[in-house]
Amino acid sequence: MITQSRTVSVVGGGVIGLAVAWRAARDGWVVRLYDPALGSGASWVAGGMLAPLSEGWPGEETALAVGAASLQRWPDFGAELEKFGQSVFTADSSLTVALDAADAQDLQTIAEWVSAQGHELEVVGRARIRELEPMLGPRIRSGLLAVGESAVDNRRLLTALQDACVAEGVELIGRPVHDLDELDTDQIVLTAGIASAKLWPGLPVRPVKGEILRLRARASVTPAPSRTIRGSVHGRPAYLVPRADGIVVGATQYESGEDIQVTVAGVRDLINDAEALMPAIGEYELYECNAGLRPMTPDNLPLIGRLSDRVVAATGHGRNGVLLTPITADATVALLNGTNLTEVEGTEPQRFADIPNRRDWRTPKSRTSEEL
Repeated sequence: MITQSRTVSVVGGGVIGLAVAWRAARDGWVVRLYDPALGSGASWVAGGMLAPLSEGWPGEETALAVGAASLQRWPDFGAELEKFGQSVFTADSSLTVALDAADAQDLQTIAEWVSAQGHELEVVGRARIRELEPMLGPRIRSGLLAVGESAVDNRRLLTALQDACVAEGVELIGRPVHDLDELDTDQIVLTAGIASAKLWPGLPVRPVKGEILRLRARASVTPAPSRTIRGSVHGRPAYLVPRADGIVVGATQYESGEDIQVTVAGVRDLINDAEALMPAIGEYELYECNAGLRPMTPDNLPLIGRLSDRVVAATGHGRNGVLLTPITADATVALLNGTNLTEVEGTEPQRFADIPNRRDWRTPKSRTSEEL
């Protein structure tokens, strides 16, 4: 008896595309993943924070709900990937700190609002901060501790996802897709980051540049924090994310088109802000300065949903691509299978009224497994 295979093309090989391809193949789909530089772009540059709770803010209910639902999936998601190598996790909690009274009040606002949404955050004072992370600066006056807000090594994650795809039989095709008309699979998933709007004109995804530094520990340096450290310095968000060999420092944010050059001003601000959080950071080796282009949408929420009967969008994750990887993969596979994941309600592309929806767009003829 001839059985008909379900085929899908995934366009874009960052963390989102790789995770979607892996999960779809595991669910029985025949998967082709297209990307000329697999695992590059924003996914390669990312800091790897998983911090939806401490980044919450009143009025951003959808972002909190989707982020928290994805954070809950990360322990099992990471454990599955550990089968393909070492653990991807580098921290199991986060500490957001305040350097002045205004920042301290903001932390109190976040704690109260997030707690009202059913999540737990702890406001901590100077003494507790010194116990938790003694290397932090003396100007820090209070903090917000989020147990369970872990961090991952984005590059280990990319390697593990590629290995998972290979293990599940995903066909990795190292060339770009210039037009979705080129693809003859039953379904298409658009996970192409900033290139998504070129492949589906009208999709509201734009590039936002972010610079990041990678620091390597040297002999006898002050130990790195054991958890993610976040704060605001001179109005600029800053973070320190632990790695096995040092610290990732991030991140600037510029609306600068597709420019990915690292600037002197960006590096200067990152180092100054990092020193305000951790004065001894100057002891570390600066071994990498990099910039990536985050795929942002107008409301800072991703686009997860159908664009047509044949094309699904899973893009526009901005600075939360790593955080939202598990839930995006689950939601996308659900859409491929004809159902919806209620936890991503509010991320549908149709919330932007001017996105074209071509329902009858290029549906290929049915094919049997012998034709594939």
